[in-house]
Amino acid sequence: MNRAIIAKSIITLIGCLALFAPSPAAAQIIPQPWVSVGGKDGDTTYAVGARAVNLGVELGVGPDGATGVDVLRFLSLPVFSPYVGVGYYSEDKGVALSGGMQVNAGDRFFIGAGYNSVRGVNGQLGIRF
Repeated sequence: MNRAIIAKSIITLIGCLALFAPSPAAAQIIPQPWVSVGGKDGDTTYAVGARAVNLGVELGVGPDGATGVDVLRFLSLPVFSPYVGVGYYSEDKGVALSGGMQVNAGDRFFIGAGYNSVRGVNGQLGIRF
């Protein structure tokens, strides 16, 4: 066989192995829970949430007893994790948009800040298992 054909075959094989090789399991298989306290229009708002595999869910209580659920999408960067989300709230509050940032604060904890169009500005404190 020609050396050029052998070299091209080896390069193609290495490329295919790199492309289709299984990636290591994400260390974030266990959900990362957090609690959130904030405020809007003088009312205190609360939420609890959890994140796994760069998706999150947050259950919140807003002004006038409005309760709702937000679905969040995280962009996982080395230290910062910005997120955006959309949710739905009762008490005629309707659709809510949210966004924010979570920051690693050590090996086991993270802090964050965000904004939700129903619940207002909020601070977050979470733990990693």
